[in-house]
Amino acid sequence: MKKAIYPGSFDPLTLGHLDIIERSVRLFDRVIIAIITNPAKQPLFSVDERKSMLHDAVGKRFKTVEIDVFHGLLVDFARRRGAGVIVRGVRAVTDYEYELQMALMNRRMAPTVETVFMMAAEQYSYVSSRLVKEVASMGGSVSGLVPPAIERKLRKKLQQA
Repeated sequence: MKKAIYPGSFDPLTLGHLDIIERSVRLFDRVIIAIITNPAKQPLFSVDERKSMLHDAVGKRFKTVEIDVFHGLLVDFARRRGAGVIVRGVRAVTDYEYELQMALMNRRMAPTVETVFMMAAEQYSYVSSRLVKEVASMGGSVSGLVPPAIERKLRKKLQQA
């Protein structure tokens, strides 16, 4: 069984993320969506909120998708979960340069874990969670960039802040 991990902060989940998930499901027998916890960053949504949003958006649609949280090195998590592939979405050359460094370091630490780059769909090639939060925080529309349920949660969360 080919098991892949798609890691990210998913703060919040975007339609670009969903596109990568949908395409990954077609390529791999099992896809683990791994929510990264980074103590150096202050996410807008808690880990539990992000996990819940992911479950609502993909948990019922795809029977071969699992949602998990990890701390520490991604390759250690991949080995623990028995995954031989890390899926990374790439939007632009700047993403590629960063992702290439990470992929090469991961290969050095875990030669049996491959990294697969997926080019972002054209309509999402500029979309990032950071940009979505920034636009929403200034009152701009993020419709068509995130699922409607997540847009509502994002607006509510920003009103509380």
